[in-house]
Amino acid sequence: MATDPDSRPAQFFIAGTALTAPPLAVGLYVVATPIGNLRDITIRALETLAAADVVFCEDTRMSARLLDHYGIRTPRKALHEHNERAMLDTLLDDLRRGGKLALISDAGTPLLSDPGFPLVRAAREADLPVFAVPGPSALLAALATAGLPTDSFSFIGFLPVKAGQRANALKPLAERPETLVFYESPRRIGPALAAMAEVFGPGRIAAVALELTKRFERLHRGTIADLAAEFADEETRGEAVILVAGAAPEDIATVDWQSALEAALEDQPLRAAVDAVTERFGLKRKEVYDAALALKAKE
Repeated sequence: MATDPDSRPAQFFIAGTALTAPPLAVGLYVVATPIGNLRDITIRALETLAAADVVFCEDTRMSARLLDHYGIRTPRKALHEHNERAMLDTLLDDLRRGGKLALISDAGTPLLSDPGFPLVRAAREADLPVFAVPGPSALLAALATAGLPTDSFSFIGFLPVKAGQRANALKPLAERPETLVFYESPRRIGPALAAMAEVFGPGRIAAVALELTKRFERLHRGTIADLAAEFADEETRGEAVILVAGAAPEDIATVDWQSALEAALEDQPLRAAVDAVTERFGLKRKEVYDAALALKAKE
Protein backbone atom coordinates (compact mmCIF):
# COMPACT_ATOMS: atom_id res chain seq x y z
CA MET A 1 0.00 0.00 0.00
CA ALA A 2 2.94 2.30 0.58
CA THR A 3 3.94 4.50 -2.34
CA ASP A 4 7.45 5.23 -3.50
CA PRO A 5 8.61 8.17 -1.36
CA ASP A 6 10.96 9.27 -4.14
CA SER A 7 8.07 9.80 -6.58
CA ARG A 8 6.97 13.07 -4.95
CA PRO A 9 8.67 15.83 -2.98
CA ALA A 10 8.28 15.57 0.80
CA GLN A 11 7.34 19.21 1.15
CA PHE A 12 4.97 21.41 3.06
CA PHE A 13 4.35 25.15 2.87
CA ILE A 14 4.17 27.79 5.60
CA ALA A 15 3.13 31.29 4.53
CA GLY A 16 3.98 30.40 0.94
CA THR A 17 7.47 29.15 1.74
CA ALA A 18 8.28 25.58 0.71
CA LEU A 19 10.01 23.46 3.35
CA THR A 20 11.42 19.98 2.87
CA ALA A 21 10.57 17.29 5.40
CA PRO A 22 13.37 14.98 6.58
CA PRO A 23 13.00 11.23 5.96
CA LEU A 24 11.02 9.20 8.47
CA ALA A 25 12.00 5.99 10.20
CA VAL A 26 9.83 2.98 9.47
CA GLY A 27 6.72 2.85 11.62
CA LEU A 28 3.22 4.05 12.42
CA TYR A 29 2.97 7.72 13.41
CA VAL A 30 0.02 8.82 15.55
CA VAL A 31 -0.25 12.52 14.70
CA ALA A 32 -2.25 15.12 16.60
CA THR A 33 -3.89 17.78 14.42
CA PRO A 34 -5.63 21.09 15.22
CA ILE A 35 -9.01 21.04 16.99
CA GLY A 36 -10.10 24.23 15.27
CA ASN A 37 -7.32 26.72 14.61
CA LEU A 38 -5.14 25.44 11.76
CA ARG A 39 -2.14 27.35 13.12
CA ASP A 40 -1.98 25.00 16.11
CA ILE A 41 -0.26 22.31 14.03
CA THR A 42 3.32 21.52 15.09
CA ILE A 43 6.32 21.63 12.77
CA ARG A 44 7.02 17.98 13.50
CA ALA A 45 3.45 17.05 12.57
CA LEU A 46 3.80 18.84 9.22
CA GLU A 47 7.12 17.10 8.56
CA THR A 48 5.61 13.73 9.43
CA LEU A 49 2.52 14.18 7.25
CA ALA A 50 4.63 15.39 4.32
CA ALA A 51 7.20 12.57 4.53
CA ALA A 52 4.83 9.68 5.22
CA ASP A 53 3.96 7.18 2.49
CA VAL A 54 0.25 7.48 3.27
CA VAL A 55 -1.86 9.57 5.63
CA PHE A 56 -4.75 7.56 7.06
CA CYS A 57 -7.65 9.88 7.88
CA GLU A 58 -10.86 9.41 9.81
CA ASP A 59 -12.54 11.36 7.00
CA THR A 60 -10.45 12.31 3.97
CA ARG A 61 -12.75 15.24 3.19
CA MET A 62 -12.30 16.72 6.65
CA SER A 63 -8.54 16.23 6.59
CA ALA A 64 -8.21 17.77 3.13
CA ARG A 65 -8.75 21.24 4.61
CA LEU A 66 -5.68 20.90 6.81
CA LEU A 67 -3.43 19.07 4.35
CA ASP A 68 -4.28 21.37 1.44
CA HIS A 69 -3.74 24.45 3.63
CA TYR A 70 -0.12 23.41 4.12
CA GLY A 71 0.38 22.09 0.60
CA ILE A 72 0.88 18.48 1.69
CA ARG A 73 0.36 16.08 -1.23
CA THR A 74 0.85 12.79 0.56
CA PRO A 75 -1.71 10.17 -0.57
CA ARG A 76 -4.73 9.98 1.75
CA LYS A 77 -6.82 6.95 2.62
CA ALA A 78 -9.82 6.58 4.91
CA LEU A 79 -9.44 4.63 8.13
CA HIS A 80 -12.48 4.69 10.38
CA GLU A 81 -14.50 2.51 12.71
CA HIS A 82 -16.27 0.78 9.81
CA ASN A 83 -13.17 -0.43 7.93
CA GLU A 84 -10.33 -0.39 10.45
CA ARG A 85 -10.43 -4.04 11.51
CA ALA A 86 -10.77 -5.25 7.93
CA MET A 87 -7.63 -3.31 6.97
CA LEU A 88 -5.43 -4.38 9.89
CA ASP A 89 -3.58 -7.23 8.17
CA THR A 90 -2.82 -5.09 5.12
CA LEU A 91 -1.51 -2.22 7.22
CA LEU A 92 0.66 -4.48 9.38
CA ASP A 93 2.14 -6.07 6.26
CA ASP A 94 2.86 -2.61 4.91
CA LEU A 95 4.74 -1.73 8.09
CA ARG A 96 6.72 -4.97 7.91
CA ARG A 97 7.79 -4.04 4.38
CA GLY A 98 9.17 -0.72 5.59
CA GLY A 99 6.14 1.54 5.40
CA LYS A 100 5.93 4.94 7.07
CA LEU A 101 2.26 5.44 7.87
CA ALA A 102 0.67 8.50 9.46
CA LEU A 103 -2.62 8.28 11.36
CA ILE A 104 -4.78 11.34 12.03
CA SER A 105 -8.35 11.91 13.19
CA ASP A 106 -10.72 14.69 12.17
CA ALA A 107 -9.33 16.85 14.97
CA GLY A 108 -7.09 16.54 17.99
CA THR A 109 -5.19 13.50 19.19
CA PRO A 110 -6.20 10.20 17.58
CA LEU A 111 -7.68 7.39 19.70
CA LEU A 112 -9.35 9.79 22.21
CA SER A 113 -12.94 8.87 21.31
CA ASP A 114 -11.65 8.48 17.73
CA PRO A 115 -10.64 5.46 15.61
CA GLY A 116 -7.13 4.02 15.72
CA PHE A 117 -6.95 1.86 18.83
CA PRO A 118 -7.22 -1.54 17.06
CA LEU A 119 -4.42 -0.54 14.68
CA VAL A 120 -2.10 0.74 17.41
CA ARG A 121 -2.73 -2.31 19.58
CA ALA A 122 -2.14 -4.69 16.68
CA ALA A 123 1.10 -2.92 15.74
CA ARG A 124 2.37 -3.10 19.32
CA GLU A 125 1.43 -6.78 19.64
CA ALA A 126 3.30 -7.44 16.38
CA ASP A 127 6.35 -5.61 17.82
CA LEU A 128 6.17 -2.96 15.11
CA PRO A 129 7.26 0.63 15.87
CA VAL A 130 4.63 3.20 16.82
CA PHE A 131 5.56 6.86 17.33
CA ALA A 132 3.59 9.67 18.97
CA VAL A 133 3.58 13.11 17.36
CA PRO A 134 1.80 15.01 20.14
CA GLY A 135 -0.12 18.24 19.84
CA PRO A 136 -3.65 19.63 20.24
CA SER A 137 -6.22 17.91 22.42
CA ALA A 138 -9.69 19.22 23.29
CA LEU A 139 -9.49 17.32 26.58
CA LEU A 140 -6.36 19.13 27.77
CA ALA A 141 -7.36 22.51 26.32
CA ALA A 142 -10.64 22.47 28.24
CA LEU A 143 -9.07 21.16 31.42
CA ALA A 144 -6.41 23.87 31.39
CA THR A 145 -8.94 26.71 31.08
CA ALA A 146 -11.98 25.57 33.09
CA GLY A 147 -10.70 26.56 36.52
CA LEU A 148 -11.39 23.11 37.97
CA PRO A 149 -8.76 20.98 39.75
CA THR A 150 -6.19 19.51 37.36
CA ASP A 151 -4.04 17.51 39.78
CA SER A 152 -6.26 14.48 39.25
CA PHE A 153 -8.83 13.89 36.53
CA SER A 154 -10.56 11.10 34.62
CA PHE A 155 -11.48 11.17 30.96
CA ILE A 156 -14.86 9.47 30.51
CA GLY A 157 -15.50 10.29 26.85
CA PHE A 158 -18.98 10.14 25.35
CA LEU A 159 -21.96 9.05 27.44
CA PRO A 160 -24.59 6.64 26.07
CA VAL A 161 -27.30 8.22 23.96
CA LYS A 162 -30.29 6.60 25.71
CA ALA A 163 -31.41 8.25 28.94
CA GLY A 164 -31.48 5.09 31.05
CA GLN A 165 -28.06 3.94 29.94
CA ARG A 166 -26.70 7.46 30.43
CA ALA A 167 -27.92 7.54 34.05
CA ASN A 168 -26.46 4.09 34.71
CA ALA A 169 -23.09 5.22 33.34
CA LEU A 170 -23.08 8.29 35.60
CA LYS A 171 -24.06 6.60 38.87
CA PRO A 172 -20.68 4.87 39.50
CA LEU A 173 -18.99 8.27 39.02
CA ALA A 174 -20.97 10.14 41.67
CA GLU A 175 -18.44 9.60 44.46
CA ARG A 176 -15.29 10.06 42.41
CA PRO A 177 -13.16 12.86 43.94
CA GLU A 178 -11.30 13.86 40.78
CA THR A 179 -12.44 16.19 37.98
CA LEU A 180 -14.48 14.29 35.39
CA VAL A 181 -14.15 15.12 31.69
CA PHE A 182 -16.76 14.18 29.09
CA TYR A 183 -17.16 14.72 25.35
CA GLU A 184 -20.69 15.37 24.13
CA SER A 185 -22.58 15.92 20.91
CA PRO A 186 -24.00 19.44 20.43
CA ARG A 187 -27.49 17.90 20.29
CA ARG A 188 -27.19 16.24 23.70
CA ILE A 189 -25.50 18.81 25.94
CA GLY A 190 -28.76 19.74 27.69
CA PRO A 191 -29.89 16.16 28.39
CA ALA A 192 -26.40 15.18 29.53
CA LEU A 193 -26.23 18.08 32.01
CA ALA A 194 -29.74 17.33 33.28
CA ALA A 195 -28.74 13.73 33.94
CA MET A 196 -25.58 14.89 35.73
CA ALA A 197 -27.60 17.25 37.93
CA GLU A 198 -29.87 14.36 38.88
CA VAL A 199 -27.03 11.92 39.66
CA PHE A 200 -24.27 14.21 40.96
CA GLY A 201 -26.50 16.80 42.61
CA PRO A 202 -27.54 20.20 41.23
CA GLY A 203 -24.94 22.23 43.14
CA ARG A 204 -21.81 20.56 41.79
CA ILE A 205 -19.61 23.03 39.84
CA ALA A 206 -19.12 22.24 36.16
CA ALA A 207 -18.01 23.83 32.89
CA VAL A 208 -18.95 23.48 29.23
CA ALA A 209 -16.23 24.33 26.69
CA LEU A 210 -17.29 25.11 23.12
CA GLU A 211 -15.54 26.06 19.88
CA LEU A 212 -12.12 25.60 21.49
CA THR A 213 -9.29 27.48 19.69
CA LYS A 214 -11.79 28.95 17.21
CA ARG A 215 -12.90 32.55 16.78
CA PHE A 216 -15.98 32.17 18.98
CA GLU A 217 -14.38 30.01 21.67
CA ARG A 218 -16.31 30.19 24.93
CA LEU A 219 -16.55 28.43 28.26
CA HIS A 220 -19.65 28.43 30.45
CA ARG A 221 -19.05 27.74 34.16
CA GLY A 222 -21.48 27.36 37.05
CA THR A 223 -23.50 24.78 38.93
CA ILE A 224 -24.69 21.78 36.97
CA ALA A 225 -28.30 22.88 37.53
CA ASP A 226 -27.66 26.34 36.09
CA LEU A 227 -25.80 24.92 33.08
CA ALA A 228 -28.54 22.34 32.48
CA ALA A 229 -31.11 25.14 32.38
CA GLU A 230 -28.92 27.26 30.11
CA PHE A 231 -28.42 24.48 27.56
CA ALA A 232 -31.87 22.90 27.87
CA ASP A 233 -33.07 24.27 24.53
CA GLU A 234 -29.78 25.30 22.96
CA GLU A 235 -28.08 23.36 20.17
CA THR A 236 -24.53 24.49 19.61
CA ARG A 237 -22.03 23.89 16.83
CA GLY A 238 -19.37 21.24 17.23
CA GLU A 239 -18.67 18.81 20.01
CA ALA A 240 -18.52 20.08 23.57
CA VAL A 241 -16.23 19.23 26.45
CA ILE A 242 -18.08 18.99 29.76
CA LEU A 243 -16.04 19.11 32.95
CA VAL A 244 -17.47 18.33 36.37
CA ALA A 245 -15.78 18.93 39.72
CA GLY A 246 -15.18 15.82 41.79
CA ALA A 247 -17.28 14.96 44.79
CA ALA A 248 -16.32 16.81 47.96
CA PRO A 249 -15.35 14.66 50.96
CA GLU A 250 -18.55 15.58 52.77
CA ASP A 251 -20.59 14.54 49.71
CA ILE A 252 -18.89 11.16 49.64
CA ALA A 253 -19.51 10.69 53.37
CA THR A 254 -23.20 11.51 52.91
CA VAL A 255 -23.56 8.99 50.12
CA ASP A 256 -21.73 6.39 52.21
CA TRP A 257 -23.98 6.61 55.26
CA GLN A 258 -27.17 6.90 53.26
CA SER A 259 -26.22 3.80 51.26
CA ALA A 260 -25.40 1.99 54.50
CA LEU A 261 -28.76 3.04 55.95
CA GLU A 262 -30.64 1.81 52.91
CA ALA A 263 -28.86 -1.54 53.13
CA ALA A 264 -29.49 -1.82 56.89
CA LEU A 265 -33.22 -1.22 56.45
CA GLU A 266 -33.48 -4.21 54.15
CA ASP A 267 -32.90 -6.71 56.99
CA GLN A 268 -33.32 -4.73 60.24
CA PRO A 269 -36.16 -2.90 61.95
CA LEU A 270 -36.09 0.87 61.48
CA ARG A 271 -34.86 1.72 64.99
CA ALA A 272 -32.11 -0.90 64.90
CA ALA A 273 -30.93 0.27 61.49
CA VAL A 274 -30.90 3.90 62.62
CA ASP A 275 -28.95 3.06 65.78
CA ALA A 276 -26.37 1.03 63.83
CA VAL A 277 -25.73 3.73 61.21
CA THR A 278 -25.69 6.54 63.79
CA GLU A 279 -23.01 4.77 65.81
CA ARG A 280 -20.98 3.66 62.79
CA PHE A 281 -20.73 7.11 61.20
CA GLY A 282 -20.86 9.27 64.32
CA LEU A 283 -23.95 11.16 63.15
CA LYS A 284 -26.84 12.85 64.93
CA ARG A 285 -29.58 10.29 65.46
CA LYS A 286 -32.36 12.63 64.34
CA GLU A 287 -30.70 13.16 60.95
CA VAL A 288 -30.42 9.43 60.37
CA TYR A 289 -33.93 8.78 61.71
CA ASP A 290 -35.45 11.38 59.37
CA ALA A 291 -33.56 9.88 56.42
CA ALA A 292 -34.84 6.43 57.35
CA LEU A 293 -38.43 7.67 57.46
CA ALA A 294 -37.98 9.25 54.04
CA LEU A 295 -36.66 5.94 52.63
CA LYS A 296 -39.57 4.04 54.15
CA ALA A 297 -42.02 6.52 52.65
CA LYS A 298 -40.71 5.73 49.17
CA GLU A 299 -41.44 2.02 49.56
